Amino acid sequence: MAIDPYGNQAQGTRRRGFGFGGIRWWVLLLFGAYAVYYWASNRSTDPLTGETVLIDKSISPEDEKQLGLQAWSELIQTEQPVPPGDPNAQAVRAIMQRLVAKVPAVSDSLAAEHNLQAQHIERTFDWDVTLLQSEQVNAFCLPGGKMAVYTGLIPVAQNNDAMAIVMGHEITHALLRHGAQRMTEQKLAQIGQMAGMASGMDASQMQAVMAVYGYGRALPYARKQETQADEMGLMLAAAACFNPEEAIPLWERMGAASGGESPPEFSSTHPNPGTRIQNLQALMPKAMEYRAKFCEEAK
Repeated sequence: MAIDPYGNQAQGTRRRGFGFGGIRWWVLLLFGAYAVYYWASNRSTDPLTGETVLIDKSISPEDEKQLGLQAWSELIQTEQPVPPGDPNAQAVRAIMQRLVAKVPAVSDSLAAEHNLQAQHIERTFDWDVTLLQSEQVNAFCLPGGKMAVYTGLIPVAQNNDAMAIVMGHEITHALLRHGAQRMTEQKLAQIGQMAGMASGMDASQMQAVMAVYGYGRALPYARKQETQADEMGLMLAAAACFNPEEAIPLWERMGAASGGESPPEFSSTHPNPGTRIQNLQALMPKAMEYRAKFCEEAK
């Protein structure tokens, strides 16, 4: 059974090949016109990256925060938090506090690079971090500031500097509103699926179209978000007096931890460790500038 880039399985309907005869093209044109309108009317410039992003204007930062809080309340019922008094839990909390303290200054500095002003959505965040007992080598930060770090990340990070780089990356996803961007992209994909069904496409034709969308748009878009989070996360860690140079051995260990089993980059939502290392090496001079500028210990 075929699987598309999102893991959806094509249903066992009768195949009619990949030809597009019998399609109601006028339906596709109508949906296409609406998709172009939706895309054009929801574009904005992210002041922290200087890049044009697509965020549905009906999704406010407060809406995102509420969704994040709802997801957190559901997740925490199924996970096993490490007691707050545990030394590792205390270390993770201290790292987050240092990172969060530098968010306003780093945001202003990044926005100024593009002659823009930061929106400072973090002012409404309820920052908190919980260490969760799990072998997963992972961490995440939800819109609104609720963050989780899995204990499986600790032996791979090995030190507070590397842990700060990972946590800064995850915090950046929330600051750049990547969740709202993903929801908007999903709506565009849904418009495409509706267009295909209304136009008379069969399952194989729909699968072919969505595969093109996945490899040509959705997956590269996701990798771009990861690269953006790598950059701002590195600047946050450096500004908070952590050593940004620990990013390189961190991602070498991340690559080793995966056992070389990660999918090819073109079919993944994340850059491979080698690509990340190259990007981070190129960013290191800028990160050291941020450390010298914002880290009181470095002055």
